[in-house]
Amino acid sequence: MNISKTQQRTLHALAQGGRIDPVREDDRIIDVECWTREGWLLGDCTLGVFKSLKRRKLIARIGGGPYRITRDGLRNLRAQLNNRVTAKGW
Repeated sequence: MNISKTQQRTLHALAQGGRIDPVREDDRIIDVECWTREGWLLGDCTLGVFKSLKRRKLIARIGGGPYRITRDGLRNLRAQLNNRVTAKGW
């Protein structure tokens, strides 16, 4: 499966224990916040990246919780020598 660099970065952050919290307005997702396990906000995770990963079923939510990586997402994740992600915020 062809996965872009930004999608790979997002999946790596999720594989390491991160989560995606949707920002809703009138029951529609208008933005997303991707958090790493250390509490950093991932800048590469946009609404477009989120929709693409969700459409490919690489991320899912269970019981109304935050979006996390699925088994298919883990299988499609390419191994990287350095799994550092680009993050911003505190």
